Amino acid sequence: MLLKALTRALRWKPMLESGEFATTAELAEREGIAPSYMTRVLRLTLLAPDIVEAILDGKKGPGATLASLLNPFPVELAGQSGHSGQAS
Repeated sequence: MLLKALTRALRWKPMLESGEFATTAELAEREGIAPSYMTRVLRLTLLAPDIVEAILDGKKGPGATLASLLNPFPVELAGQSGHSGQAS
């Protein structure tokens, strides 16, 4: 589920940045999901590259769940290591 959410977020971000969709609400409607869920999932694009890579490679720690990563986390990359569910 985490991998699916991350890949969706990585697909949605350029759609919004390019102007293909003017708002997250517009894109959420097209995707058939709640705008609030979309905005939470889009935050996954702010994860540190090493965390994203670990998720995509299937090497995430046991604490890295979709539920845990949808909770607020530091935007600063250096502050994310304790929130990734990976062993430091």
